[in-house]
Amino acid sequence: MSQQAAAQPKSILRGHRTQVHATTFIRRNQRLASGDADGFVVLWDLTIMRPRAVWRAHTGAILGVSGWGDDKVITEGRDNRLIVWKITLADEEKLSTDLPLDESAPERPQPWILHILEINTLNFCSFAQCSPRPDRDMYISDELLVSVPNTLRTEAVDIFHLPSQNRQSTVHLGSKTEKKGMVMALSLFWRGESLLLLAGYENGLAVVAQRRHGGAWDILYKFQAHSQPILSLDFGPDKEYFLTSGADAVIAKHPIPHANPTTPLVPVFKAAETPEIARNSKGSEVLRQETTDANPSLLSAGLAATSTQNTEAPPRGLPKKAAGVESSPIKVVDTKHSGQQGLQIRSDGRIFATAGWDSKIRVYSAKTMAELAVLKWHDVGCYAAAFAVLGAGQKDLDSKDSPGKGDDPPAEVGGSETTIATVTPPGELSVKERRIKTAKEAHWLAAGSKDGKISLWDIY
Repeated sequence: MSQQAAAQPKSILRGHRTQVHATTFIRRNQRLASGDADGFVVLWDLTIMRPRAVWRAHTGAILGVSGWGDDKVITEGRDNRLIVWKITLADEEKLSTDLPLDESAPERPQPWILHILEINTLNFCSFAQCSPRPDRDMYISDELLVSVPNTLRTEAVDIFHLPSQNRQSTVHLGSKTEKKGMVMALSLFWRGESLLLLAGYENGLAVVAQRRHGGAWDILYKFQAHSQPILSLDFGPDKEYFLTSGADAVIAKHPIPHANPTTPLVPVFKAAETPEIARNSKGSEVLRQETTDANPSLLSAGLAATSTQNTEAPPRGLPKKAAGVESSPIKVVDTKHSGQQGLQIRSDGRIFATAGWDSKIRVYSAKTMAELAVLKWHDVGCYAAAFAVLGAGQKDLDSKDSPGKGDDPPAEVGGSETTIATVTPPGELSVKERRIKTAKEAHWLAAGSKDGKISLWDIY
């Protein structure tokens, strides 16, 4: 990007009265969902850059917002609630478009509530989600796993199932004596047949854990790259690495190891043996893991990193791999800019972005960790950053609300539900079709700021 001509946002979305804490693209980039410190959520129509639905989702600040299919939105607030809302294109017509900035607006109706989970939000940690089955896309799945901090022990993680709302497990990552502080950032996803959990802690520790068939969780990796709390994390599209950013100036790239396939995932100790640390047949140390099962299991032995794509040598002076648990990061960078959060890797894995407390949005190379661009428009701190999904217009998501195949633009919100004819010759698109095409295919980066505004950038 040229240094002579500073980049400018393509659009500014104004309407929040308080700071924007969360942004995310939903419905194949045709909507941007944003949440603020007063608990308001706005669904922005990116085909016309106007609000389509505005409601107060929580009585406390919004911590996280996410889409679930084309007809559901999940929000998490500081009122200790996680709520799943049903909001279809038709539902938007019944909701208010009066922005939170308009204090004279009448009370705004809420969408239909499908589920409410009473959770712990004292950690300022946003929820993470994934499908309960490895062969089912989260976007079109009727079920969901949601991970949040545990209510009683803020360093532990609860995993709930939706729509049953049952807590499936409570994950304690490490011994009771280990002081990690509160969990600050989470991610939950499948790699092959393995369910993986990433957790970032108040003391700067990052942990990777994998669920065993019996329900116990094996720690694959742990490393403390940060001297201050981790604020955000995200994993690469190849699911071989993840990045963390914190209140300090460090951004770290960590491996996501593979469990040793030669080691059976069964307890290696008899029931009478209950040491916190024991050794397997090869002499490697194995940590005993707590679970919510009636008969707690032990971690499997011989966990080792076998990542095939992380070829960079670890930074000099960093500790080598600990027995049984990987503890060597790929790269640790001191950016000289403290307070970067909202870290997100773009869907193509080429770049990632952070929202800075110094009001700047920074774009980095995911491969080299080099800073590529500094986007400056806001005058006050930024808290949220989100990338649109690349190629969303070409993906067939098989949604119930989708009027046609993935290559066919859906009907405009609020207009006729008639699908757009696929025989329209190139170059003869209507204004509506061009707007939909632009919204789907733009390389959007959205940044939410303390000033209540959202800047939209089209980059790389």
